[in-house]
Amino acid sequence: MTLRAGTMRLACMFSSILLFGAAGLLLFIGLQDPTELAPRQLPGIKFSIRPQQSYNDLPPGTSQDGDLKAPTEKVPGDLSSRAPRGFNLLVPDQPQGHLNAGARPRPRPRQRRRRLLIKKMPVAAAIPANGSARAFVRPAPWAPDGHWVNLHHRQQERKRVMREACAKYRASSSRRAVTPRHVSRIFVEDRHRVLYCEVPKAGCSNWKRVLMVLAGLASSTAEIQHNTVHYGSALKRLDTFDRQGILHRLSTYTKMLFVREPFERLVSAFRDKFEHPNSYYHPVFGKAILARYRANASREALRTGSGVRFPEFVQYLLDVHRPVGMDIHWDHVSRLCSPCLIDYDFVGKFESMEDDANFFLSLIRAPRNLTFPRFKDRHSQEARTTAQIAHQYFTQLSALQRQRTYDFYYMDYLMFNYSKPFADLY
Repeated sequence: MTLRAGTMRLACMFSSILLFGAAGLLLFIGLQDPTELAPRQLPGIKFSIRPQQSYNDLPPGTSQDGDLKAPTEKVPGDLSSRAPRGFNLLVPDQPQGHLNAGARPRPRPRQRRRRLLIKKMPVAAAIPANGSARAFVRPAPWAPDGHWVNLHHRQQERKRVMREACAKYRASSSRRAVTPRHVSRIFVEDRHRVLYCEVPKAGCSNWKRVLMVLAGLASSTAEIQHNTVHYGSALKRLDTFDRQGILHRLSTYTKMLFVREPFERLVSAFRDKFEHPNSYYHPVFGKAILARYRANASREALRTGSGVRFPEFVQYLLDVHRPVGMDIHWDHVSRLCSPCLIDYDFVGKFESMEDDANFFLSLIRAPRNLTFPRFKDRHSQEARTTAQIAHQYFTQLSALQRQRTYDFYYMDYLMFNYSKPFADLY
């Protein structure tokens, strides 16, 4: 009987030990972070997730990844404390071993999976940089489907070339702070959420007319006069907003610019400003150019500043000690619009203006009856500057002057994939 009782006690003790062990194991599993138990996701794996919220619907201060950006050290005049989507801004390196107070919290599993998916999406399927999946919403009524696809691929290629040029020659730009000066040439249209960087002599007058119609300030582009376009205050510039307003628009609006072959743009500016009466460019630039670069200039020429010749104008352009400063009509696009700092969603070209402009208007859901105007804003009786006309002006220069002018605009040629205009350029 004693032996049987001892055996029962041993069985009870063994059962108790098993029960305590099982309970401990369950408690240990329950205390673990479920994310640590999930298998680590490898690149290339597709995830099944819920449809993403449109970036335009996210509250201010929220990134495209769904994470709230943590505050960083405040620097006066620095707009990069929260890098907006589409910017290549780098934050100074910080220790990664632990999180400081105020640092960004570790993303939840759903957010992490969504970020990986966005990074691995093929380019053609990626959501446009302005945050709305409207790149293929509707083909333009004037364009066959194949032409529409070609225009999309053209945009992808232009942005690729621009990014590669910036990465190769402007690597330091990604570390620069975005200041109001960088966005001073950008015009804002809030109704259709558009930012347009003005490049003079590349269709800027008509583009501002289009923005005014989009904003509801005019019923058609034809009724807007030149002085209203350039000297009115109907359109706001991005640098007139406060820091939060600038960052919000840069990260959520569609950013676009239109460029032009640099030599043609330069000749167009010269013809407009110096070959016609002008109450600003003749007394301000003309007088200084003639006094500096024309030997034995007449008193009448020095008094009025009229009659500047193209080689004299180019001498002024290439002079590191210019008697007067740079002007937006012949400044580099790379300095006017900072394309290595601002990730533009759309890059159009003056040479393919009709296709590019109407494609862009379709993308932003502009009214179907709104098309880009083709009328000449000033000196309408005079022929537009073409490649042939620009070539005639540049033959007035020496080979060295042509080479130095090409060097002056080299980044514009490189970023926007324009060919060398003369065979002897290197």
